[in-house]
Amino acid sequence: MHQAAEPAGSVTVAIIDDHALVRAGLRELIEAEAGLSVVGEADDTEGAIAMLVARHPQVALVDLELPGGGGIAVLQAAAQRVPETRCLVVSAYDDYAYISAALDAAAAGYLLKTADRAELVEAIVAVAKGTTVLDREVARRLHRRWRGEQEPEIALSPRETDVLALIARGAPNKKIAAELGLGIRTVEGYVSNILAKLHVSSRTEAALWAHEHRVGAGPGTISPSR
Repeated sequence: MHQAAEPAGSVTVAIIDDHALVRAGLRELIEAEAGLSVVGEADDTEGAIAMLVARHPQVALVDLELPGGGGIAVLQAAAQRVPETRCLVVSAYDDYAYISAALDAAAAGYLLKTADRAELVEAIVAVAKGTTVLDREVARRLHRRWRGEQEPEIALSPRETDVLALIARGAPNKKIAAELGLGIRTVEGYVSNILAKLHVSSRTEAALWAHEHRVGAGPGTISPSR
């Protein structure tokens, strides 16, 4: 975690990303702009929350793929503990599940990492002024959902739903096996089936899907939420 004093009158920014090169690039870009200053950095969930509470930046750039709980946990903690900090998600993912989960967790904006320098600077300034900012592709995806385009139903078995609910709580396979009284290889099989059914490639994506669809421990065919 890196902290620095900010020039008077500038928009204070925190950078939260687990890749050192990404943080360094964002810091260089931001500090080259008059009126913007970086006051803190963090590379995991716990460190990010502690840094935000200590530094109270006006804007936090938050990646969703973070060790120790993920960017959604950072957004939720920021909304509760430092509501004056507005969080702008900067992510490589444009999946609806990620976008929806971030906005549900009170993100002030969602920008893709493909954004150029001018777009990022404009987004930071806009978010600091209280505007909600959405990347153009993100806005298109939301618009398609608002128009009511259908997604296929995803049928999870009761046990798969139980496993998914625990994945959404951040439980590793060993803990899932202990809580459900299953063998570790059985749990691994359930996790593989769940990822395949949800058409996702990681536990983080599965957890975001579960949060979006409010999956709890229980059976059923799960329809996408609107």
